[in-house]
Formats: sequence, structure tokens, C-alpha cells
Amino acid sequence: MKKSTYENRPPAESASPSELMSNQIKTHNLKRRSFLKGLGVTSALMTGATLINRATAQSALSALSDDGGGQLTPGDASLLRFVCAAEIIESDFWEQYWELGSGAVDFASTNPATGKLPTATGGNAAYMKSLGILDSDMPQYILDNTDDEFSHANFLLAYLKSKGANTSDLDLLVGPHFRTLTKTSSMAKGSTNKPRLTNITELTVDTSFWGRYRTDNANPDLGGTGFAEAVPTLNVGKHTAIPRTDADTTNTNLINAIAFTAGFHFAVIEQGGTSLYMSLAQRAHDPEVLRILLSIGPTETMHFQTWQDKAGNATPVTVFDPINMSTVTFNDLHATTKEHLQANLIMPEPTFFLSTTAFPICSIIRPTQTTGAAMGALKFLTADGLFIGQTMEFMQLLADLATDADQATR
Repeated sequence: MKKSTYENRPPAESASPSELMSNQIKTHNLKRRSFLKGLGVTSALMTGATLINRATAQSALSALSDDGGGQLTPGDASLLRFVCAAEIIESDFWEQYWELGSGAVDFASTNPATGKLPTATGGNAAYMKSLGILDSDMPQYILDNTDDEFSHANFLLAYLKSKGANTSDLDLLVGPHFRTLTKTSSMAKGSTNKPRLTNITELTVDTSFWGRYRTDNANPDLGGTGFAEAVPTLNVGKHTAIPRTDADTTNTNLINAIAFTAGFHFAVIEQGGTSLYMSLAQRAHDPEVLRILLSIGPTETMHFQTWQDKAGNATPVTVFDPINMSTVTFNDLHATTKEHLQANLIMPEPTFFLSTTAFPICSIIRPTQTTGAAMGALKFLTADGLFIGQTMEFMQLLADLATDADQATR
């Protein structure tokens, strides 16, 4: 039997996620839904990653609407599909953080990928000790954040199904078809070392959110740029946020830097989610869909507030990572005299809103511009390095979901 596209996926080195993202955006309108919808039409047509009857799947595709909203408008269904995809992605990397950084079990929600409650891993002692420099309660916070993301993914998927909306793309993300990343999955004590959807061992972390939320005279929605980065070297090269093997835990400076990278990545991701929900909510048509977006979004803000407070406790260290061939330097942000880098300024400073001249400055979430918000979020996640090693098909699926969400109108 001929192997499927998934079994013949190109090696990670063949193209970067940014190149894949660019290619998919360029060809999106020419190849909408290509063969991916066929792959996701029904799990009955799939055995693992092998397509049993591709012709049947493609035939079933013709009966589906691109946007398949069921009882929802196509736009509302697209909005919820995109945020659900984002939550599934978050669930995957938060599970990795939980396995190594907590390992305790007190979950209210099942893992969307397995439908089961996680089993205790015990965590990784050295990694947890380094995370403890940021805050002694990190294991509990990581568990809670992971549980929250599980709940978001499960709820959004269940809600879409209850409305008869097409969820074939999401079923592919939840299932095993794209959970193929093994070379970048941690083998350190505490990890379950299973195939992953995301890669958190080769991150490029943009910490400019730090200056953006501490600036009172610039807003990215109004053209503001050049915001101060909390850790500029995290935005250069690749950095791991989890120990890849137990060898990473034997060097105190290295494991501290890995834990501090995770601390800033937590904040980076959650501030992105905060903006995403606020941006897409402006496109919702149905009041109940608006209620969903406005109810989940602020929990991301609560996560962000927690994580930036903890990340600021990183202690000074400079480390060279011989595997990623990168160097990172963390400075004492509590000792800085620069207001835009000050660790304890965790409340959003008032800044321009809607206009740079018409109104007084206001404390706000930033950015919240709705135009192109979903594609902007996807580009952000791609630049972060989460998808290094993923396939063209995976990137195409996400680009498709983002484009649909950005086309939604009230």
C-alpha cells in the first residue's frame, strides 16, 4: 500500500516554518481545503496516519461546505474553529511543561488528545528546582494553566459539534495525524516522551511584550514599534524551554536558563492569547459566540498577569547551549533603572487608544486591532518556533483556519 503524505513528510531541515507559512499564504486562495478536508472527513477512513480510501474521502468532501457552520453562521464557526485550534496547540505544549515542571495531578479536565485525565509523572526535580527560583508555587501554576487550556479546547470542540459545525480540521489536530514530532520531544526524567504536535526545544522568544505593556506613549495598533525586550537574546537563535535529556540538568546555569526561558515563554504565549480573543470577539455575530470569546479571553489575561510577574524574578545568568548553538543572557530586572524593563510594573500602563490625539491615554489590552488578527496570531506562533519539524499540510491547515476567521464579519 502506498504510504500517506504524513508518513512521507519532509525532514525538519527541508524548510523552516516561516518558509512553510509564507508558501501557504501565497497559495491559499488557489488551493483552499486541497486534500486536508478529505483526510479529516471521518476517522473511519483512517488507520493511524495511513489513508485507507482517499477517493472515498475526497468524494465525501464534495458534500461539505468550506465553512460548515451548522446552526452557527459560517463566520462564527470559523472564529471558534480558529481559537479551538489555538487551544489544542496550547494544550500540547502546556502538557509538555506540566510533565516536567509539575507532574502532579489535580485535573478537572481531560486531555483533549486522549480524552483521559493525565497520569502523574513526578516531574523533573532539577527543572522544578530552577523554576522555583521564579516562584515556589510554579508546579501548581503550571498544572492549573494546563488544566485551563485542556478545558478551553474541550469546550470549544464540544460546542462546535453541538451546533453541527464542521470540525474535521480540529479532529485532525486532536488526533494522532500531526502528532509526529519525536526528535524534539524531551527524553528527560518526567517526560512521557511521546510524539508531539509542537516543539518547545527550539524556540525564538520575542519578549517585546514587556516594553509594550510598560509604555505609555505607544500602541502597536496605532503604529507603535521598537518596544524594549526583557531578554533580547531570547529573540536570537533557538532556545529550549524544557530539558531535552537528563544531561541538560547537570549544568546548574544551563537548567536555570532553560527554566527562565520557559517562564518568559509562558508570558509570551498568554499575552498573545489575551489579544487574540479580544481581537476576534469584534467579529462575532451571535451573542452567545461573543459571550464565549469574552468569557474565555480574560482567563488568558489572568495567566499572562501571573506569568509576567514570575518571569521577572529570573536571576542573572549567561549560558551557551551547545546543542542549539545559541547564547542567552538574563539580567536582574528588579535592579534595572529603566522603567520599560522594571520587573514589578505588571499592570498595563495607560497608553494611546483609538487615537494618538483625540482621547486621553487609557490602560488597555494591546494589540486589539481585529483586521488580520488570526493570521497575525499564526505568524506569531510560527516565528516562535513551535512548528519546527511540522509538515506543509499542517501549516496549510492552520493558514486555512486563520484566513476563514479573518474573513468573518458581524
